[in-house]
Amino acid sequence: MFKTIYKYYLLFCYISLVIFSTHSVAKTIHYPVSIKGNTQDNYHGIIIDDPYRGLEDLNSEQTQSWIIEQNRFTNSYLDNLSEKKQIKLLLEKIYNKENQSVPFRKKSKIFTYYNNGAWQQSKLFYQENTQNKKKLVIDPNLLSEDGTVSIGSVSVSPNSELIAYSISDGGSDWKTWKIKHIKNGDILEDTIKWSKFSNAEWAKDNSGFYYSGYSKPQKGDEYKELNRNQKLFFHTLGQPQSKNQLIYERPEHPEWGWGTTITEDGRYLILSVSEGTDERNRLFYKDLRQDESFVELIPDLRAQFTFLGNEGSIFWFFTNLDAPKGKVISIDINHPEENNWKVLIDEQNDALTNVEILENYILCQYLNNVASEVFLYEKESLKKKTINFNRQGIISNISSNQDSDIFYFSYTNYIQPNQIYKYNAKNDDISLVWAKEIPQFNGDHYISQQVFYPTKDGTMIPMFISHHQDTELGVNAPLLLYGYGGFDISILPNFKERYLAWMLMGGVVAVPNIRGGGEYGEEWHQQGMLKNKQNVFDDFVSAAEYLHTMNISSPKKTVIEGRSNGGLLVGATMLQRPDLFGVTLPSVGVMDMLRFNKFTIGWAWESDYGSPEKLEDFQVLVKYSPYHNIERGECYPPTLITTSELDDRVVPSHSYKFAARMQEAQNCTNPILIRIETRAGHGAGTPRNKTIEYISDVYGFALHYLLQN
Repeated sequence: MFKTIYKYYLLFCYISLVIFSTHSVAKTIHYPVSIKGNTQDNYHGIIIDDPYRGLEDLNSEQTQSWIIEQNRFTNSYLDNLSEKKQIKLLLEKIYNKENQSVPFRKKSKIFTYYNNGAWQQSKLFYQENTQNKKKLVIDPNLLSEDGTVSIGSVSVSPNSELIAYSISDGGSDWKTWKIKHIKNGDILEDTIKWSKFSNAEWAKDNSGFYYSGYSKPQKGDEYKELNRNQKLFFHTLGQPQSKNQLIYERPEHPEWGWGTTITEDGRYLILSVSEGTDERNRLFYKDLRQDESFVELIPDLRAQFTFLGNEGSIFWFFTNLDAPKGKVISIDINHPEENNWKVLIDEQNDALTNVEILENYILCQYLNNVASEVFLYEKESLKKKTINFNRQGIISNISSNQDSDIFYFSYTNYIQPNQIYKYNAKNDDISLVWAKEIPQFNGDHYISQQVFYPTKDGTMIPMFISHHQDTELGVNAPLLLYGYGGFDISILPNFKERYLAWMLMGGVVAVPNIRGGGEYGEEWHQQGMLKNKQNVFDDFVSAAEYLHTMNISSPKKTVIEGRSNGGLLVGATMLQRPDLFGVTLPSVGVMDMLRFNKFTIGWAWESDYGSPEKLEDFQVLVKYSPYHNIERGECYPPTLITTSELDDRVVPSHSYKFAARMQEAQNCTNPILIRIETRAGHGAGTPRNKTIEYISDVYGFALHYLLQN
């Protein structure tokens, strides 16, 4: 009898073990259906599956239906999160305060962007001098009811009577240019469409401006068609776009793009010739007083050359040629041979990040361990002096003119809201123009410290760690780890409302300056690009490990966030080390590293990523491409992928395909969600309300699952 009971007891235990074990690993979330295909590609003899290729057809009924169902599914998770509601209340208070840009001057007019805290988009104002009342120039809030039509670039005519401004619909990179009389507010009939990645450079006689554009894309393909063969045009005021003069194109080099500057004396048109996102460029110029073709001053891709200004035939440039951290040189175009070039300001120990030409000074801005240092060099003697502003943080948005020694700049760090200053280089006089105020915020109650940690290969990486002074650090502290790591872009310590909201919720914000950026010059960039890209992911992983080892937080309480190239960073590291993170937030990420070059401007990123059509690059890319390294049956952390339907920088199909494959592979109850914004692009020009909704969703999601762990 005892043996029989024992036998049934063992059988019950076995059945229970099977039931509970199956329940613990089975995928119990029923995601919206993502239709699979059997598409395969042959890369250098290797067959690669692409089962969700159909989601690249952005306009198909299948994709549009998928978007609707995924958003509905995601909202069912997000709508009732108490953490989301708490963060939204905080953000509405933080954002409900005025904001202002650094002023810029044209002739006697001083222009500023201003927002009273309630407007969806900031308005552009001007005043004749600092004493006069501000007058409205452009109000983008009148362009759409929901604030999703925004102003991109603006360019004031040399006589300061007209302003050319570009309009972006729904955050798209496509821009439409319009022209307006500044004083009377009349808008000219002139309209220029299908411009992208372009400024408006006015002729000195105010007759019109130079701009870059593309051929009109095929209907329905506006947000995914390759952007190649950019053309340089001149628009004459009063003429239709069809009459615009084609100034320059190189159809035999469809990857070339144009950046234009007219010298202050009006004589020369400077053409910076880019090739994708490669920081190196060619440099051509044209004498506008003579009917001549462009002179190829720097004909080859050797280094970066940025035109700064001129005195007659003497041109000044920033360059990193034989100087990875940058220097200032002069070239006499009458004697352009390289042995005649002169070094004005030689390479220093720190990275030279910005140069401005003033009336009597050359202003040089450096990054010293991710903090700003600004020096002034007298033009004649090159005698050096430091500006009288000894604060630990970032000086940015320097606004200057070559006919004055007065300039404006903004100052900030992670716990210092933006301040705007006016500086007179002649007498070193400095004055505060404006300071952002945050309700019930006192920076003295917050801590922001910089640390240096060793990454996998021993390189020391700087990182800022910020939090409220009362936050209890340790294994239960919610940690937000943000990163980027690419394209020579430095991630600088700027005050962000979203970070403040996170810290007010008891969280810690950590931002490492991983390789691939420009914080230490071109060598730092190169250590995180092409075959060295894995260094970027290792640096990010090492940041998390350091923070956990130092008992600032723990894996289950850590969320990682990144946008664009940073979305790639999050996607790659979450797959390589899912054990390190409690939540992941990849936003508008480059997720398919074998097809990124097939859409819009993606081909331009080959300078940083390499080309999948080259065997040596493919062998690197396929190892970390997020879409191709998802492991079926793995349990990944709760993940909220975000993208936008109108993103024509990183097309949303990257995120669509990644989400579909992640949902298919996930083998636990940690949700894999995708949030798809329907009236937004890559991020620029997003209105106030959509910004608040987005931050509330992603940070509310993150906190909800971190606090559960």
